[in-house]
Amino acid sequence: MSVVRRYHGADAVRGPLLFLRGTRAAVLGEWVTIRAPGALPRRGQVIDAGEEVTVIQLLEDTVGLAPAASEIELSGREARVVVGRELLGRVFNGTGEPRDGLPPPIGDALRPTWGAPLNPVRRARPEDTIETGLSAIDGMNTLVRGQKLPIFSGPGLPGLEVAARIVSGARAPRDEPFAVVFAGIGITARELDQFLTAVDRSGALPHTVLYLNETRDPTIERLLAPRVALAEAEFLAFEAGMHVLVVLADLTNYCEALREIATARDEMPGRRGYPGYMYTDLAGLYERAGIIVGGSGSLTQIPIVTMPDDDITHPIPDLTGYITEGQVVLSRDLHRLGVFPPVDVSPSLSRLMNAGIGAGKTAPEHREWADQLYAVYARGREARQMAAIVGEGGLAEADRRAKDFADRFEREFVHQGSERRTIGATLALGWRLLAGLPRTDLSRVSDAAWAAHAGAAP
Repeated sequence: MSVVRRYHGADAVRGPLLFLRGTRAAVLGEWVTIRAPGALPRRGQVIDAGEEVTVIQLLEDTVGLAPAASEIELSGREARVVVGRELLGRVFNGTGEPRDGLPPPIGDALRPTWGAPLNPVRRARPEDTIETGLSAIDGMNTLVRGQKLPIFSGPGLPGLEVAARIVSGARAPRDEPFAVVFAGIGITARELDQFLTAVDRSGALPHTVLYLNETRDPTIERLLAPRVALAEAEFLAFEAGMHVLVVLADLTNYCEALREIATARDEMPGRRGYPGYMYTDLAGLYERAGIIVGGSGSLTQIPIVTMPDDDITHPIPDLTGYITEGQVVLSRDLHRLGVFPPVDVSPSLSRLMNAGIGAGKTAPEHREWADQLYAVYARGREARQMAAIVGEGGLAEADRRAKDFADRFEREFVHQGSERRTIGATLALGWRLLAGLPRTDLSRVSDAAWAAHAGAAP
């Protein structure tokens, strides 16, 4: 049974944080109500339950708040959020409150907002695929159920647009129970409007739950939004037996909120001013993906990370890369050429791809098909650079063919505009591109695979 404790007068207010001394048995994540003379009650959460000082993060503005005259009420209740199948098709803010004009959901259960990663002992080996509808991912960097596969974007690149396409087009290949949970973190009003329009037009909303945090919302809501989304995703995956894809955009805004709060708390900064515990904090989010032994559902994550200054060694993408199983990298050069999605397949990687492809899953020849596309495309990119120096006439005949192949690969395979492709359509398109080359140029595919698909040339 929860015990309410009331305190008169706080020690200080600094930015979004309120500091309270002399508390008894404060609980991390506990709901707090702050009442000040002449003002509406403010809500907050305990983010540090120290022996001497308790730190409370306010969900509303602290401007005009007089800490000495305030009454602080600790509820004794951990922050919880409603979860359930009823939430599918709904739109909420970052704390789980409706923003679609409909009543608050009753749901199936209440779950703690601040969840925990999966127990490694209970994890099952990831296998089988989630189909995103994007060839550069499904064919070349296949997303496997239970995987964490981030997308590394850059300022001005369409990272959120790619997220919208994935939310709209993701499917379980064999029509198994499937849902998408999206958490928008620190997105602008314009981006929010475009995202909602894209998802609504796609017809994907009935199997989607949206949690949307805008840039104008409180800082702590950017920390809560992904956790609220993951609480719902965990229920759908591990209790309702669904295959759930969680898309988090943008984790860079989440990390900026971490840095802002750490600065307000006068914490010792780490790399580039980010808190030293950012690795642990991100791992607490990413490691909630997976499959439980004996369960019928799965939780898969695609975090979107905007790399500041396109720097993949920046702490946010760097730490993300350590925790997750690969990355999909967006290319500024492809974006300038009008390619969408502008995925650069060369530095992209899905470390669990082999577990989700092959006979009985996608196609028996999927691995060698992808290896051959990579090999010819890499040779074509090298030939493109050489042609800039010696001219195309100075290239060997095989190099000219590879250069032409690289151009077609980007224009016809990677670029797909508004088209959604199944994995089968992606594989067929790749074989058509390869069938335009002589057999002598293809050393990664077997004779049996070549014989079966060589007739696919236009």
